[in-house]
Formats: sequence, C-alpha cells, structure tokens
Amino acid sequence: MTLVLLDAKKHNRKKFDCGVEALNNYLKLMANQQSKKDNSRTYILEDTQNDKTIIGFYTLSMIKVELSNFSPNLQKKYQKNYIAGVIARLAIDKKYQNKRYGQYLLIDALKKLLLASDTIGFPLIVVDAKEGASSFYKTFGFNEFEEEKNKLFITVSEVRNNFKTLEGD
Repeated sequence: MTLVLLDAKKHNRKKFDCGVEALNNYLKLMANQQSKKDNSRTYILEDTQNDKTIIGFYTLSMIKVELSNFSPNLQKKYQKNYIAGVIARLAIDKKYQNKRYGQYLLIDALKKLLLASDTIGFPLIVVDAKEGASSFYKTFGFNEFEEEKNKLFITVSEVRNNFKTLEGD
C-alpha cells in the first residue's frame, strides 16, 4: 500500500465514492485547493494495481479548540493550549470498505500528527466524525466532546503511549 499526498493531475477523484456526498465532494472539489492554500494536506491511499485509483484518503489540519468543551481536569492541564491537530476527513471508497483500510489510514494519520506535535507542540487530536462513524474512532480511544457527539478527541500523550505499547509487543 502506498500513501502519498493528493496529486490532482494523477489521482482519479471523479470515480471515488465513499457513500457520503460531503466527503466525495470535498475530495473532488476542495482538497487540492485547500492544499494549495496551505490550509490542509490530503493523503491518498493508492490501489497497488493502479496508482491513479483512490482506495481512501484523509485530510489533516490544525484547529482552535474551545477548552470549555473538556472535563475540568483537561481544562486545567491544557489551559494555555488552544490548538489541536485535526483529522478533518477520512473516507474509504465503497469498493474497498470493510477491509481494514480505514484503520490503516487512521493509524497513519495519528503517526503524522504525533510527529507534528513533536515538532511544534499541541496536546490534542480532534476528529469530526461523519454520521455513524463515531464508534470507529471510539475503538481507538477517542472520546466525545460533551456538547458535540460527532466531534471526538484524544490526547497526544495517549497516542504516544499507545504506539509505545504497540512497539513493545
């Protein structure tokens, strides 16, 4: 499997269909523009049989977080930090769903955000889950925001510890 940055001239975005129109449209219409503006980066999982075919993608960016959405303990711990890494989108084409590609993309996204946090420092990773996707993220340790059920977060320290545990096995 090969994960690369979106190349609008190479990757066939028109044939991508994950079943969620908002995600399809983002990939087709916005991802390349947002990357050119340095607002986000979209990574593509290419099909090994045809590198123009998109199995799935995810988009990374940074956001400002409202600390009042967190428990008092987290508010106290992160009182000076208002930024978080964000997995803004993650989707798998319908032809490739239920084959663990989503897990592969999520782990890669978390690794990239962990490296970014090691470089510039931010304490949280947030994901905006589309309807019905929250349970997927919860299996990886993400927690719901109190006010927004489809917005979830995990601390960078939890991600770091989870990867250390995996490397130790």
